[in-house]
Amino acid sequence: MASLFSEDFSSEPYWWDATPRPVTEQQELPSSVDVLVIGAGYTGLHAALQTARAGRSTAVIDAEAAGWGCSSRNGGQISTSLKPNYDTLVKKYGASTGLAIALEGHLALRWIEEFVTEEHISCDFQRNGRFHAAHSSRAFAQLKDKREAMPPGIEDQAVVIERKDQHRYIGSDAYHGGIFHPNYASLDPAKYHAGLLQRTINAGAEIHGHCAAKNIKASGDKYKVQTARGEIIAKDVVIATNGYTGSLTPWLQRRIIPIGSYIIATEAVPAELMQQLLPQQINITDSRKVVYYYRTSPDNKRIIFGGRVSHGEVDTITSAHALHRDLAALFPALKNTQISHSWKGTVAYTFDELPHMGRHDGLHYAMGYCGSGVSLSSYLGMKLGLQVACRADNISALNHIKHPTRPLYRGNPWFLAPSVAYYRWRDKHS
Repeated sequence: MASLFSEDFSSEPYWWDATPRPVTEQQELPSSVDVLVIGAGYTGLHAALQTARAGRSTAVIDAEAAGWGCSSRNGGQISTSLKPNYDTLVKKYGASTGLAIALEGHLALRWIEEFVTEEHISCDFQRNGRFHAAHSSRAFAQLKDKREAMPPGIEDQAVVIERKDQHRYIGSDAYHGGIFHPNYASLDPAKYHAGLLQRTINAGAEIHGHCAAKNIKASGDKYKVQTARGEIIAKDVVIATNGYTGSLTPWLQRRIIPIGSYIIATEAVPAELMQQLLPQQINITDSRKVVYYYRTSPDNKRIIFGGRVSHGEVDTITSAHALHRDLAALFPALKNTQISHSWKGTVAYTFDELPHMGRHDGLHYAMGYCGSGVSLSSYLGMKLGLQVACRADNISALNHIKHPTRPLYRGNPWFLAPSVAYYRWRDKHS
């Protein structure tokens, strides 16, 4: 192959081809509002949508264009989202709270479909399912045991797929069977964000892109927020910065681990070959700790392939080479297929691998979706907005758990490189 990259290669997300970042009118900032939301991704817009529809004057600000971060950079896969399994949650929080937390992931998946349908958002949403592939025979046995131990109500109709049957879902011999989740879904993340943004504007919220928050200071029962374009006084402030959380909110910065997630899109794959590789146009993840996630594009012409490619953060040209190598290892027929797009986003992990929401020093927040943010950020953003609007009936089980940090951690994940190296070693030997 003369070049890994196609002639029309772009280092911006594939999704931006059809849905460029919005150019919102440069309005004058309001001097005061009832609710100021910092972050114009899924979390922030869903919170703002609820407060605006509740009749509270609402403004949303963002350091970049609305949705510039992971809300338009993710892979568009939607699951029941939570990383810890049911047994782990019950052991840590007890049967009642553990079940309630597990159910939030299922409710989030159901809710986002209802939202997209009721709001008539055209974003290629479909319940196409996900095959969670076992990277080893031991991993398959573990997946099978976990599936059989799931209590009624949260097993999501998952089906165990033996290795001899996996070609119905994926044309690769690299795996050892897996679990098929028929209710999992996908969408076009940028189209979804655009539809959400428009509905938030229609509800009366103001959107101010390229307006970074610089400082937040309590002033009586309100907050003075200094931005790049002036000061705003707000009764309530919502922090919706997720993987881009920084020194503006040090308490939250100490609880968020920013991790780069890298994605490529291939050039168009011949239809016959695509039918061999991904015959059911489903989502794929695997059981590695350093996970791969991939799917076909909504038009079924390209493969969108993502994962963690290095111990530290790298540029998107370097990551493209690594991801293409791993893609070709799974599908040798794609060895000479070029890359049309390569990009990255920053996801937010937490020390307990759970999302968190609540209030600290009077500031409302929801974040830490651990790489599964499409439905959870939307669902918890909605709940947070209703809580700010004084709807106490929308408290989440995630409101009631501690948001942990570690001694000496200040937001720089120095431990990430050795952790990734260890988990890669474990993946290879498990």
